[in-house]
Amino acid sequence: MAGHDHSHGSHGHDGHSHAGHSHGGHSHAPKHFGTAFALGIALNTVFVVVEAGYGYAANAMSLVADAGHNLSDVLGLVAAWVASVLVRRQRTARFTYGLRGSSILAALFNAVFLLIAMGAVMWEAVVRLVHPEPVAGGTVMVVAAIGILVNGITAWLFASGAKDDINIRGAFLHMAADAAVSAGVVVAGLVIWMTGQAWIDPAVSLVVAGLVVWATWGLLRDSVAMSLNAVPPQISPAVVEGFLRERPGVSDLHDLHIWSMSTTSVALTAHLVMAQGHPGNGFLVETCEGLRARFGIGHATLQIEEAGGPDCRLAGACAA
Repeated sequence: MAGHDHSHGSHGHDGHSHAGHSHGGHSHAPKHFGTAFALGIALNTVFVVVEAGYGYAANAMSLVADAGHNLSDVLGLVAAWVASVLVRRQRTARFTYGLRGSSILAALFNAVFLLIAMGAVMWEAVVRLVHPEPVAGGTVMVVAAIGILVNGITAWLFASGAKDDINIRGAFLHMAADAAVSAGVVVAGLVIWMTGQAWIDPAVSLVVAGLVVWATWGLLRDSVAMSLNAVPPQISPAVVEGFLRERPGVSDLHDLHIWSMSTTSVALTAHLVMAQGHPGNGFLVETCEGLRARFGIGHATLQIEEAGGPDCRLAGACAA
């Protein structure tokens, strides 16, 4: 926060007593998914080549579309993997929080890229509806069934981290969506094989693409909110403010900010007004531990200001 005079652990003599950065542990430390990423990328790269080749050979739009979607998944997995590595990089003089925000950018990239890929699928499907072409239903079924297996295994590799890390959730959704697309293609291939109706191929592609867009919308919404430093949806600013106001000795507070530093860690800054001045390090440790335990806020910075001292210039500009 620009303009803050944070004297780490010392008393100011200008009427403000500044508590330094008292950091609790992050509530959700990012897990290592290196093996999952490597295996997922390898499996899907091979499958993209196989599926695209058979799709062109069988004149199957659903297979070609699914191959394009799988290619987007490979790129999405690469982006998510790079971000999962970057978030562990140490801070520097220029990037004082390290590169934790890269995981948010990767999640946003995943959502946008997936929506673009589905837009391309829908466009081509509409063209095929207007101008249907014969499709080899048997080939479609066999190749798409392999896709269900490949994408299902890859999605399972990320399932354990999908709840706590939006970056991993992006990878999981990508692969789960691909498994759903492949399942739809199998159904299309079966119906085409039984009826000979070629229009079913693009029709199923449209339905499945629509379902993927619907499932991806939440990922896009959450990643955009994170990139704009929004308060995480699971945290109520009013409840956090109430917790801080109830701390012993706190008479007022202002300039309260809560935001996601990465897809797994949340930060907070606040100015606490205290009649008796700086309460000591014990108060800071207990308060930060309470923020971590109750709200999952693992990176808290609290600035202490003495009641009756000079007005903080941020009190009005950033009123809590």
